[in-house]
Amino acid sequence: MNLGHSAALVAVMAAVTMLLRFLPFLIFCAGKPIPPYVAYLGEVLPAAIIGMLVVYCLKDTAVAAAPHGAPEALAALCVVGLQAWKRNSLLSILSGTVVYMLLVQVVF
Repeated sequence: MNLGHSAALVAVMAAVTMLLRFLPFLIFCAGKPIPPYVAYLGEVLPAAIIGMLVVYCLKDTAVAAAPHGAPEALAALCVVGLQAWKRNSLLSILSGTVVYMLLVQVVF
């Protein structure tokens, strides 16, 4: 495969990705009202996705063996506390990740 062919593949993939990302905005921002089910999904999906991520992250936590899920619990408390205090998702998730990694690598 030569450089031109690779560049063309990357360009096509980038164009398709951009089209898929921009398509909802093109459809719903053209003066049409947003359908009620789309507005409903916009309200409930973020919380549902976060809930699924929490379950996925904690599913393999071994509470019967040392350290009994302490790093996970402390990191989760950090995330919840920062989110309640600062209301900044990026700060909360990043801080929880750093706390968890420090606890796993240094403390436990």
